[in-house]
Amino acid sequence: MANATVQAPPGFGELVLDFLAHLELERGMARNTLQSYRSDLLQFGMFLGARDQTAEDATPADVSDFLTELAQGNGGPGASSATIQRKAAALRSFYRHLRREGLCDSDPTAKLTAPRRSRKLPRVLGMAEVQRLLDQPKGTEPMALRDRALLELMYACGLRASETIDLDVAHVDLVDCVLRARGKGSKERMVPVGRTAARAVADYLRRGRPQLIGSRTQSRLFVNFRGGPLTRQGLYKVIGRHAQSAGLADKMSPHTLRHTFATHLLAGGCDLRSVQEMLGHADVSTTQLYTHLSNQHIKDAYFKAHPRARRE
Repeated sequence: MANATVQAPPGFGELVLDFLAHLELERGMARNTLQSYRSDLLQFGMFLGARDQTAEDATPADVSDFLTELAQGNGGPGASSATIQRKAAALRSFYRHLRREGLCDSDPTAKLTAPRRSRKLPRVLGMAEVQRLLDQPKGTEPMALRDRALLELMYACGLRASETIDLDVAHVDLVDCVLRARGKGSKERMVPVGRTAARAVADYLRRGRPQLIGSRTQSRLFVNFRGGPLTRQGLYKVIGRHAQSAGLADKMSPHTLRHTFATHLLAGGCDLRSVQEMLGHADVSTTQLYTHLSNQHIKDAYFKAHPRARRE
């Protein structure tokens, strides 16, 4: 792969910026995805620069060689299939844009085949583990009330980390017990809020958040100790701290609560389409991944409980 002294071809950066602006303004792509695409494309630009090749004249062989070098690692560990899949998707989208804009005559990614992404089953928590985590924020201090509300709401609604920190107070209706989440591509969905989570949020709004924000005007539901919006890094620290104290540090990330939410709903009899809607998945096949987890939960319970079916 190209080293740090190699420059991308002249004009490559402008092509990337124009493409990212298109994704953001016309397709409403999420901020994190835009950052990933930018990094992927600039890496490809340096690869082309090392070959003294331009984006407009790149060939299928250039693209294939780029992905192959990533997989092989160039002397080090190779990139994962998921990473290569993402970079291939970025290149496909980039070249479709260039073709639409009439900036290149052919698409070098038209016949590209990248490694299929493995459907690795996500890690989920058991009921006892979830309860242990939710029990960690103790006391009535503002930060404890915030953490309790945050954890309860993420588990109750299957929220992504970005959706949690982007929640405004106005997005949560504690009378009808429902919230409005803004997911990938700024798509909004309505998600029910369970009674326990609703009580935790109400308690935080009544006794915690006012002390944190003071006289400041702040629309975000979850704030930091200074009263400003809780950041993604801040949320990760909150969850990491309580996971550590619950003995779950090696078992979870913020997304684990979302996986657990979906799995527990399916194991409890909720239909797949409803779970899909609550998670905000565009394709039900993504949600179907959790059926494998809930089926495993049922099998484990069966072999543990049935007197003539216990495993040796």
